[in-house]
Amino acid sequence: MGIDVLIAEDEPSILESLDFILRRAGWSIESVTDGEAVLERVRRAPPRVLVLDVMLPKRSGFDVLRQLRADAETRDLPVLILTAKGQQQDRRIAEELGADSFVTKPYSNSEVVGAVRKLLGDNVGEA
Repeated sequence: MGIDVLIAEDEPSILESLDFILRRAGWSIESVTDGEAVLERVRRAPPRVLVLDVMLPKRSGFDVLRQLRADAETRDLPVLILTAKGQQQDRRIAEELGADSFVTKPYSNSEVVGAVRKLLGDNVGEA
């Protein structure tokens, strides 16, 4: 069985925060810190959901998303994009590339957990 959530984030404090809140919500988590590593990890064993930062070293989140959507194996992988506050253009580009959901930094923990839960189809505890 694969992991539930792969986090692609290069900022240590944000990565630590995401890892903590998603594990606390009960999911198995792995993380990578650059765009190349995302593609390698997803090809090896796709997660149920990818939480993808736009600003990553080696390859941007947009590059990664473009590649995932171009590949039949990963085309349907649910992707949650993390964008910086006020970057409307990032959101538009991500939508055009096929992102499934968005969270703007700074985000609330419940916002991230809710978005991941929705992408996973885990409605446990939801009214």
